[in-house]
Amino acid sequence: MPSAIDLIVGLGNPGVQYARTRHNAGFWLVDGLAAQTGAIFTVEPRYHGETANAALAGHAFRLLKPTTFMNRSGQAVAGLSRYFRIPPERILVVHDEIDLPPGTVRLKQGGGHGGHNGLRDIIGNLGDAGFWRLRLGVGRPVDRDAVVDYVLQVPPESERAMILQAMAAALDLLPRIVAGEWQAAMQLLHGARGPHHL
Repeated sequence: MPSAIDLIVGLGNPGVQYARTRHNAGFWLVDGLAAQTGAIFTVEPRYHGETANAALAGHAFRLLKPTTFMNRSGQAVAGLSRYFRIPPERILVVHDEIDLPPGTVRLKQGGGHGGHNGLRDIIGNLGDAGFWRLRLGVGRPVDRDAVVDYVLQVPPESERAMILQAMAAALDLLPRIVAGEWQAAMQLLHGARGPHHL
């Protein structure tokens, strides 16, 4: 039986100066999900983040936005997941992905961190890489040495529109994702017959 999702984590950096940057794409999607479900975030210092209770298609789950900076995201994820005894395979982490072009979204379970500091810290703190990832494409700079500056920049409005369009497609499929209908969700997100941004 495929695992349903009990915790959805959006990755980003706290503070208004980072709110519109590429690195905060995970926050954008989780905020959109909260708005869609009527969930209200509250600050939970013991979990180092903002949390909310939400439900889709009759399945209840928690939302988490770490208020640590990106490279310490695992502190929040491990703290909350251990307290509520949520195993890694029932966690979905939503994050920006420079290896995918803007407007692309992909779903996968497990794997490495790919140089993403938030994922690296979550894997280190959980001691397990088996959580699910919803990867939101933000593109890659031409200069490899400019990645840090690139993800901390606000994307042009044309790119932001493509990212938000892909997020809308992902939000439409989240009822299936949280229910553990992984194959159906991945076929719809990754299917060649759909629009290119899916």
